[in-house]
Amino acid sequence: MDPRIPRLRRKLAAIPFQPLRSHSFGEEKHRFTVGPKLTEAHVAAFEAEHDIVLPDAYRQFLTHIGGSGAAPFYGFVPLERCSLLVMNPRGEPGTPRGFEDTGPGADKRDLFLHIIEMGCADVCVIAVTGPLTGRVLTGNSDGFWGPNVSSATDFLDWYERWLDHMSAGRDNRALELTSPQLRAHPNRHRMAAKI
Repeated sequence: MDPRIPRLRRKLAAIPFQPLRSHSFGEEKHRFTVGPKLTEAHVAAFEAEHDIVLPDAYRQFLTHIGGSGAAPFYGFVPLERCSLLVMNPRGEPGTPRGFEDTGPGADKRDLFLHIIEMGCADVCVIAVTGPLTGRVLTGNSDGFWGPNVSSATDFLDWYERWLDHMSAGRDNRALELTSPQLRAHPNRHRMAAKI
């Protein structure tokens, strides 16, 4: 087991009780609870069905913390409902790229697993093949805004960053966190720093 797992469990359990923490968009849906841990057999069956290997840090989370629930935005999509996506081909220079379901020829393109529900056409994915394997990206399926690759080295680092920023009461637009000070301000929608 990854040594970060016990630390993440403690941090997640403490978050709801911290009075000066940031508000996480969508927290009303998951209420900082996680669904049951997945068995190795369950994860292996999913991998075999989709002919992929899940990044180790994400797999560790699923099997040692939980398979659904508490995460940024509206929370984790249960593994059986996760879908494989590919990034749209490059268009005109400077135009954002969206994501689409896998189809013919997808085996020649980098694959991304839709893991977190953001709402509307926005997606939070983890790269499962290609040079970004293991990294978390957010984007818009329709390409209204381009993919944002997290600087976190893997899924567990990305998840811990969410917990740490929330615990510290920080604003973080990329993770949809709003500090207590900004939530209380009447013009808060104009003040959040762009990240």
